Amino acid sequence: MDNIDTLVVGAGVVGLAAARALAQAGCEVVIAEAREAFGTVTSARSSEVIHAGLYYPTGSLKARLCVRGRDLLYAFCAGRGIAHRRCGKLIVATSEAQLGRLDALQAQAQANGVHDLQRLSAEQAREMEPALACVAALWSPSTGIVDSHGLMLALLADAEAAGAVLALKSPVQAIEAIDAGRGGYRVTICGEMAGEGGETLQVRRLVNAAGLAAPDLAARLQGRPPGAPRPPEAHFCKGSYFTFAGRAPFSRLIYPVPEAAGLGVHVTLDLGGQMRFGPDVEWLDIPSEAQIDYRVDARRQAGMAEAIRRYWPGLPEGALQPGHAGVRPKISGPQAPSADFRIDTEAVHGLPGLVELLGIESPGLTASLAIGEQVAAALGDALH
Repeated sequence: MDNIDTLVVGAGVVGLAAARALAQAGCEVVIAEAREAFGTVTSARSSEVIHAGLYYPTGSLKARLCVRGRDLLYAFCAGRGIAHRRCGKLIVATSEAQLGRLDALQAQAQANGVHDLQRLSAEQAREMEPALACVAALWSPSTGIVDSHGLMLALLADAEAAGAVLALKSPVQAIEAIDAGRGGYRVTICGEMAGEGGETLQVRRLVNAAGLAAPDLAARLQGRPPGAPRPPEAHFCKGSYFTFAGRAPFSRLIYPVPEAAGLGVHVTLDLGGQMRFGPDVEWLDIPSEAQIDYRVDARRQAGMAEAIRRYWPGLPEGALQPGHAGVRPKISGPQAPSADFRIDTEAVHGLPGLVELLGIESPGLTASLAIGEQVAAALGDALH
C-alpha cells in the first residue's frame, strides 16, 4: 500500500486552487481526476464571469468567499497574464414591480462589502447600452470575465511548481477512515494511476473537491464517527446556453433581477466579444451525475427568447442557436432555498485531516482562490 501525504479528489478550478494552496503550504499533493483532462465538467461549462458578490446572504460563505476571491482572482490574473476583462454588468429591472427587488439587491451588496454599485435610471442605463429596455438598473463595475481554462492552467502550473502531481483517469472508488481519532484514510483508486485491478492508498490528508460527484463520494466514505451528520444529497440543476451569431449589441454583461434557482437568463460576452445567453433552469430527476445529458434541447429556445426580449426587445427572430449546457452542483432541491457552500471539516464530521467541499456552485469560480485558502486554513495543524 502506497502512502500519500495529501490527496485532492477532483481537478476542476476549485480542486486545483485547493491543491495549489496546500502544495504552497508544504504538503506533498496528488490530485486524482476521474476524467482524461482537468477542468472538463462544471469548470468548463460556466459563464466565465468574475462575480462582484452582490447576491448572497450577508455573512454566508458564498458572500465572504466571493468578495475575497474576486480580489484575489483579479490580482492573480493580472500578475500571471491570464486573459480577463473587468467589463462590468448591468442588473436590470424590466417592470415597476421589480424595483423593490433592485433596492433589496443594492442593500444586500452594500452589506456584503460591495461598495461600488451604482443605481441608474432607465435613461442612464440606455446611455451605456442603447439597445437595453428597462425601468431602472444597477451598475456593477467590479464584475468581469475570465479565460477559465487559462486560469486553471496557471493554478495547475503553480501547484506542480510546488511539487503537486496530477493523476488523470484515476477515479476514486472507495474511502475509509482508518482511525477516526487520529486521522488517515484508506483510498481505493482505479484507472491510470492505479493500473489494472486498482490500487489502495494510505492518505494522511484528504480533500473532496469532486464537484457534482462530491456528495456521493462523501456518502460512500466509511468510518464516520457515530452521530456525525450525514452528507447532503446532490441535486442537479441544468442550465442551457444559446449562442448569437451576429454582432453583439452590448459591450457589458446584462443580468435580469435574479431568479430563485439561478441569476436569470443573462447576456455574457467572451473575451473575443461574442455574445451568448443563459443559463436557464432545468431540474434533472436523475440518481447521479453519471446520467447527465449535456445536450442542449433546441425546444428551450422559445422560453429563452421570451426572457431575453424583456430587456432586449430587438432580439431578431430565429437568431439563437443551441450552445452548451452546464449543471449546477446543488445540495438543495427545487422547493428549498439555495444552500450555502459547505466546507465540512473535522468540526462538522469529526474526522481529522478531511475537508469536504459540497455544493460549490456559482460563485465557485470567482471564489476558487479564497476556497483554496479556506482549505489550507481548515487543515490547520494537520499541515505539518
